[in-house]
Amino acid sequence: MMASPSTVTVSQDAAGRWFVSLLCEDTIPDAAATNAAVGVDVGLDSLLTLSTGEKVANLRHERRDRDRLALAQRRLARKVKGDGANRAKARIKVARIHARIADRRRDHLHKLTTRLVRDNQTIVIEDLTVANLVKNHSLARAIFDVAWRQFRELLEYKADWYGRTVVAVDRWFPSTKLCSACGTLAETMPLGVRTWICRCGVVHDRDVNAARNLLAEGLSVIACGGGVRPQRESSRMGQSSAKQETQRATAGLPPLTGERCQPMNVRGRKCSR
Repeated sequence: MMASPSTVTVSQDAAGRWFVSLLCEDTIPDAAATNAAVGVDVGLDSLLTLSTGEKVANLRHERRDRDRLALAQRRLARKVKGDGANRAKARIKVARIHARIADRRRDHLHKLTTRLVRDNQTIVIEDLTVANLVKNHSLARAIFDVAWRQFRELLEYKADWYGRTVVAVDRWFPSTKLCSACGTLAETMPLGVRTWICRCGVVHDRDVNAARNLLAEGLSVIACGGGVRPQRESSRMGQSSAKQETQRATAGLPPLTGERCQPMNVRGRKCSR
């Protein structure tokens, strides 16, 4: 089908590359019908962990070019600001490395989001506040490199194109500490604990367990027509959502005698706070 562009935009980026954008009206073909649903937990060790148990590696695009970028930036810093031609060449070299990193990251995210939207009718993610997470200066660089916000933007507009559903579970939902088998809520879960044993005896991979809990919570929101989970305090009960979740998760379970549910590593030793 032939289409006539209504708008043509010519632009140049910081790396000196020229782009031509054509705006056309087009019809996106319907995606194949499916009833599959998946929960997606984002991370730093693995970029994505799916409720199916699949883990997508974090390619660490910025780290791969970090030495080249640092060298180019040092050379740029040594250029005198009045030296126009040499400084411009050094600036373009830095911009090209940044563009190479961004292009690789964008290409990888496009492939991942297209596969998720094509294979699943419902995709459940966590409603993360990236702006608050990057305030941790020891993790900020790694968080910017995985581009969680860009991943969500790509996923949502592609889902809208193909008639899929993206559910964002509230950030205060304890997906990591909740046992996906029995519903027990662990008291603490330090970042260093990657595998833990629930009191029901199930050994959990931290990320896979979180993805399964996100999927279950997202499906319950769709089935019940619920909205966003209360974040810090419930106006009805006057309790924090964490306390309410603890009561819901442990309802109907026999009380523990003398000890609380603690995250444990695979050797059975309790993990420190």
